[in-house]
Amino acid sequence: MSNTGQRLQDEGSRLQVVTAGAVAGLISRFVIAPLDVVKIRLQLQSHSLSDPLSQVDLRGSPIYKGTLRTLKHIVENEGVTGLWKGNVPAELMYVSYAAIQFTMYRSTTMFLHRAFGPSHDGAGSRLPKAAESFISGATAGATATATTYPLDLLRTRFAAQGNDRVYTSLARAVREIHRDEGARGFFRGLAPGLAQIVPFMGLFFAIYEGTRQPLSELRLPFGSGDATAGMVASIVAKTGVFPLDLVRKRIQVQGPTRSRYVHKNIPEYAPGTLRTIRQILRREGIRGLYRGLTVSLFKAAPASAVTMWTYERALNFLISYDGVEKEKETGA
Repeated sequence: MSNTGQRLQDEGSRLQVVTAGAVAGLISRFVIAPLDVVKIRLQLQSHSLSDPLSQVDLRGSPIYKGTLRTLKHIVENEGVTGLWKGNVPAELMYVSYAAIQFTMYRSTTMFLHRAFGPSHDGAGSRLPKAAESFISGATAGATATATTYPLDLLRTRFAAQGNDRVYTSLARAVREIHRDEGARGFFRGLAPGLAQIVPFMGLFFAIYEGTRQPLSELRLPFGSGDATAGMVASIVAKTGVFPLDLVRKRIQVQGPTRSRYVHKNIPEYAPGTLRTIRQILRREGIRGLYRGLTVSLFKAAPASAVTMWTYERALNFLISYDGVEKEKETGA
């Protein structure tokens, strides 16, 4: 067997990669759910905190200031369970997303190895390592985003609900969105979502693959450099594409239920990503495109660290377990 073939085999079978990716997404999502709710609430807050309240048409909307105070506000007004609003569609999305992402990343990497031939050391394709990681990461991210997007939209809408619930259940939300907005309603904001995820995942995997090995030689938390590499990669990539993430959230809550979420004064935006960006800039300034960035970075670091750390260990466990089972069969 060639070195490239052995390397890909060592990275696990397709089923093992899917399983490890799903486990990583499930655990990561549950851990960071409260920060995700806070981020969405801050992103949807269109009124500027620097403006006199007398000039702000709140229409009964809350005023969130900072991550900790927003957490406290949600708990006091909606209970602890308010921090996990939208967790069901989010868990489904993260499990599916992670499984599709890692599967596509591995499949694209294998395709690049076949298309360009193995490198001289057999550790990759003839493409530069950064280019290979970028292409694989961008392809994986775009595929996973488009496939799981309806769940992402449902997650945002549930997280945006206050005590006056817009949707009483996931099944009812699906029925009402389909009835009132049609199939296209499930894909509001997909354009900025794809525009965001391609450079984000490309940069993320390029930085992750480039820093994982050097960091693995250091004595770091979790026993390896996987978690730290994932953290560094996520922070750098997330900051660069954050405005598109905010635009995606604003577009996701457009439609007939726009004024019924916890922020009842969400503006109505003209169709199109660029038009939405211009409206936000005109109304809120450049800071408006970065609402929730701080908590997003706080969220991105542990989320990526937990995801990559869990994925690597789950995959290694599955590979080791499969090896033990094969040894038993051989011995028998």
